[in-house]
Amino acid sequence: MKTSFNKKAQSGFTLIELIVVIVILGILAATALPKFSGLNGDARIASLNAVKGSLASTSAMLHGRALINPNPQNGVFQIEGGINVPMGTTGYANASTELAAAAGLSTDDYTVADEGTVLKITPKSVPSALATTCHVTYTEAASANAAPVIALANNLKCE
Repeated sequence: MKTSFNKKAQSGFTLIELIVVIVILGILAATALPKFSGLNGDARIASLNAVKGSLASTSAMLHGRALINPNPQNGVFQIEGGINVPMGTTGYANASTELAAAAGLSTDDYTVADEGTVLKITPKSVPSALATTCHVTYTEAASANAAPVIALANNLKCE
């Protein structure tokens, strides 16, 4: 005589299989998390490199205009958007908040400090404790034969 077992077809995962999968995903997440935890600092450094490039191209553009017209009216060049950028006797732009605006740097995103012959630009997302190590400086040209110095902070650290 033949006995017939009426087995129901299995569908889905068992509870143990689900727990094993969750544990494996947890281990993978725990090993990958440290890789992504330092991305804020990397993003700030990338932003500062973009600021440096923007200042360099704006300075070069204004210097080109100064070579064509060495005596701008009232010592300033007016650029698109009505921004008046003060020019130095060296043919390069003076360190000024107007230079930062001409470079397209928004005061919503950056703190721009005019420190005489040095312009210091810091992302607003930087904690105040890191402001001395996470910024870009634009130092006015010292002479007509020298370009301005645009540099990242010494010992750059943004996290």
